[in-house]
Amino acid sequence: MSAAPVPAGPAMRDARWTDVPALAALEADLFPHDAWSEASWWAELGARPRRDYVVVADGSGVAGYGGLDHGGEVSDVMTVAVAPAARGRGLGRALVDELERRAAARGAGHLMLEVRADNTAAVALYEGRGFVVLSRRRGYYQPGSVDALVMRKSLSPNGASDG
Repeated sequence: MSAAPVPAGPAMRDARWTDVPALAALEADLFPHDAWSEASWWAELGARPRRDYVVVADGSGVAGYGGLDHGGEVSDVMTVAVAPAARGRGLGRALVDELERRAAARGAGHLMLEVRADNTAAVALYEGRGFVVLSRRRGYYQPGSVDALVMRKSLSPNGASDG
């Protein structure tokens, strides 16, 4: 008797121009006060090769996305988001790991990001992936005057984190 086939999980791939409407719609759903518009996404995707954007696609469309700005020694996580219906499946971890892999492949020694201090799920995700808080920017996110945590993860030359 053979084992049952393992169902294919969501596929991670580079973001495409055809993803722009879905990315903008998901942004508006997740970040209603400061969502990137379709025009913003067009500009971001046009910033390649300095920027990488990846999406996780499943049967229902774009389930999540992440973005990275390559700045030499330091790469910056621009965004990571997972659709509410797709949460709890490890997609956030997979996206962060992929961004880390891409940063290390481009020679970055550090990966940086800013996250809303009140987004406990995101802070826990980043801490679980080895990021540490460097500083707090008071009142950074508007409206609401929410603090931002500036976080960093050091990368070793082979792409593994060293804390």
